[in-house]
Amino acid sequence: MTGNPGSEAALAWCTFPDAASARNAAAALLGEGLIACANIVPGIESLFVWDGAAQSAQETGVLFKTTAAALDRVIACLGSLHPYDTPAIIGWRCDAAHPATARWLDAAIAPA
Repeated sequence: MTGNPGSEAALAWCTFPDAASARNAAAALLGEGLIACANIVPGIESLFVWDGAAQSAQETGVLFKTTAAALDRVIACLGSLHPYDTPAIIGWRCDAAHPATARWLDAAIAPA
């Protein structure tokens, strides 16, 4: 990835029971300087196994844009904000990002 030396983009994905809880979590992470952006995707149908049985639910997904340095803090904060007892939170470091995106992330994310 190009951008500032040592800088890496990262993403976190999480589903929420509704748009309001997704927006609240996104606003909290933005307010803490842990993410630069949250893409909220309403109307996701989730099929999953819970307590040994196949289930389904309508959820709202969110893709959070951050840096690799902030990813662990994003995941921890999401876990504490989330209304589910066992939220599905997944994060990964990106292999590449446009230089302008990398600079934007670096500028937006608060240092640890």
